[in-house]
Amino acid sequence: MAIGLSARSVGLTIPHYVQGARESGSWWQTLVNASMARPHRVYRQILADVSFDAIDGDRVALIGRNGAGKSSLLKVLTGAYQPTTGCLEVHGKRQALLNISLGFNGQATVEENILLRGTAMGLSLEQIKEVTGQVLDFSGLAEVAQHRLYTLSAGQRMRLGFAVSTAVDQDIILLDEWLGAGDMQFIRKARARMNDRVRGSRIVILATHNLEIARRVCNKGVVLEQGRVAFSGGVIEAIMEYRRLCRG
Repeated sequence: MAIGLSARSVGLTIPHYVQGARESGSWWQTLVNASMARPHRVYRQILADVSFDAIDGDRVALIGRNGAGKSSLLKVLTGAYQPTTGCLEVHGKRQALLNISLGFNGQATVEENILLRGTAMGLSLEQIKEVTGQVLDFSGLAEVAQHRLYTLSAGQRMRLGFAVSTAVDQDIILLDEWLGAGDMQFIRKARARMNDRVRGSRIVILATHNLEIARRVCNKGVVLEQGRVAFSGGVIEAIMEYRRLCRG
């Protein structure tokens, strides 16, 4: 079956819990009210009637202002959220770089966490064994492979998460912005790795505010506005539409 991704009238509604404000005459009464008040559930529509296709070879930029729904749509595309309405068809293995620490355990060793994260990514035990050495080398953590994860710095954990997440090529890769954290030496390595993975993936979907990266990397663009598709087509036209919306 051909590699591809298709969203048809996808909608997403999620619950929020809201606690109403109450007037009180003293700090004590405020504490009592806060402890006894029961929050009520309200529903908020995040995405509505989102449709687009990505076929083998496509690089799709998701463009939109803050709060437009880009990250929520990526979570639907990765399977983290199930659409409330509509349907999503995915043919091919997906890998998302949204939360690169997903599947980690602070009490486990660095090497054990490579196994945990690799398993969460759907890799076989044989594949995990094959990539463990290069993950440790790329992240610069070979000397602390048997240390527990919680003893590492935030930067070291980020390097480990990135190295595991990009250890193998996937059919479909989904990115939320371009990597921009860590020391400069690692950033250069990471950007080179990302360019390589983008070239090696059959489909790339990238949510970004950086229009130059969108123009350089992608051939298609989907512009989101208040959770709906304002435009879907060529990336140059998508950028023009986004700029028009920002001026409006």
